[in-house]
Amino acid sequence: MNKKLLAVAIAGVLAAPLAQAQTANVTLYGRLNLDAEIIINAKQDAVPTLGGAASGTKENLYRVSTNSSRFGIRGTESLGGGLNAIFQVESSITPDNAGGQLATRETFVGLQGGWGTFKVGYFLSPYDDIQSMFGSVPTLQTGILGSQGLWSNTGWVGNTTQGGSFDDRVANSLRYDSPNISGFTGSLQIGGRDVGGTDGGDLSQLRRHAYVLSTGGQYNNGPISAGIVYEVHNSLREGTAANPKLQDQAFTVAGAYNFGVIKVGAAYEQVKYDIPTNTAGAMQDLKRNFWAISGTGNLGPGQYYLAYFKANGGTGSATCTTTAGITSCPRVGAVTQGPDSGAQQWEVSYTYPLSKRTLLYTGYTMIDNQKNGAYNFGVNQIQGVCTGNLRNAAGNNVGCGDAARPQGLVMGMVHFF
Repeated sequence: MNKKLLAVAIAGVLAAPLAQAQTANVTLYGRLNLDAEIIINAKQDAVPTLGGAASGTKENLYRVSTNSSRFGIRGTESLGGGLNAIFQVESSITPDNAGGQLATRETFVGLQGGWGTFKVGYFLSPYDDIQSMFGSVPTLQTGILGSQGLWSNTGWVGNTTQGGSFDDRVANSLRYDSPNISGFTGSLQIGGRDVGGTDGGDLSQLRRHAYVLSTGGQYNNGPISAGIVYEVHNSLREGTAANPKLQDQAFTVAGAYNFGVIKVGAAYEQVKYDIPTNTAGAMQDLKRNFWAISGTGNLGPGQYYLAYFKANGGTGSATCTTTAGITSCPRVGAVTQGPDSGAQQWEVSYTYPLSKRTLLYTGYTMIDNQKNGAYNFGVNQIQGVCTGNLRNAAGNNVGCGDAARPQGLVMGMVHFF
């Protein structure tokens, strides 16, 4: 008799987690997105790369890349009265090179109801939401075909540590998303001390009271979609003893209209960075404007995508310095002060669905930097591409001679599960 009671008790203990999981409506999900790339004539900087290539040489590269592949678990639990608890743990995986990192993507816990959604954790800010409205949906807004190379200033190796990126995940975040009211939605997020990292920022950021504030609004109804976002980074970058606190700001407006045969999108962005000096109260600034246009339409069973992006050269009150005929100008991320510091990008792609969960895609893109430009792909950047920030009396980039033009052909496949 006692053995029977013990068996029933053990069965009850083992069944409890399963019952809770069923009540919480837990779902496993993910996607594998891999492509083969031929990077054409990637111009190298003065650092020997690719087996000791000399400064300024051009070499073609072949590689297989993963493009935001992921594996996650999410769920909801009804709390009654229309209120739900929500959670998600999303991890990056690298099937091209056997690896991954736990909870390094959208990871949060929160509440959801008729009043909207509140969540806390580590996730993208509202500044990222607007990009899919502009375009690049057929290629999933990732890889070297993504728009992040010039937009939001993410296209420079090392930009995250410089605080120059506005399209990134933010640690220590609180976010509110409004309900959809006749096509209108709004979002507000604040995060502490870190953009794109996994540890919430370092001690010096904590002492500077660093934070990220991001907000935006969208309208999606019928053929029209439009949105506006604003983000400010307070003290993420380290200043000088005279001016220790820096503030960076970005503003984007984007929209699209679906004509049926083609969806046309457009975007405009302005970024502004504080440039510290060694004189108290004498702060300078570095600014840059960006615009883009895209077209997405059906072609046979698939979709084509065409886009053009233009990042202007850096302006503002920040000043360059010249020593022995060599000029150095302020730079944050890929935004550089002075002439010939802009870039443009072209892209064409085609996506072919094999099923509701499996896609094939191919495309070509090129980033055409001016002589002192420093833009690179936003995802899967090419290491060693010219990013030098010195120019001679003739205005030419020292170490590279002329501009770097990262470009590549892509053939990829993605499967959702």
